[in-house]
Amino acid sequence: MPEMTVTVRWPGGQVDDLYSPSLVMHDYLNTGSAYTVQDFVARSTEALTLASERVQARFGYFCSSAADTSTRIKSRAATFTDDQLVEVLNMTPDLPSQER
Repeated sequence: MPEMTVTVRWPGGQVDDLYSPSLVMHDYLNTGSAYTVQDFVARSTEALTLASERVQARFGYFCSSAADTSTRIKSRAATFTDDQLVEVLNMTPDLPSQER
C-alpha cells in the first residue's frame, strides 16, 4: 500500500509530519487549505480509520500506526480551541492528476 505524509502547521506554529498508511488522506484534506481544529480532527480521524480498514482488508490486521497518528492529532488538538486553524502545508506523495 502506498504510504503518505501530511505536513501541517498547528495554530501555535508547530509543524508536524503525520503518517498515513494510505493515500486516502487526499480525499479528506487539500494542500494549501486551512481547517478549523474541530474539522481537521474529524476529517483526519475519518481518513485514518478508513486507511487502517484498508490495511486490514489487505493484510488481515488494522494499522497501529494510523491509530497512533489519530491519537497524536487528538492530543495536539486538545491544546487549542475548536475554531483555531490547522494549515495543511504538504501531502507527499501527491496524487497523479487523473486520480483527483
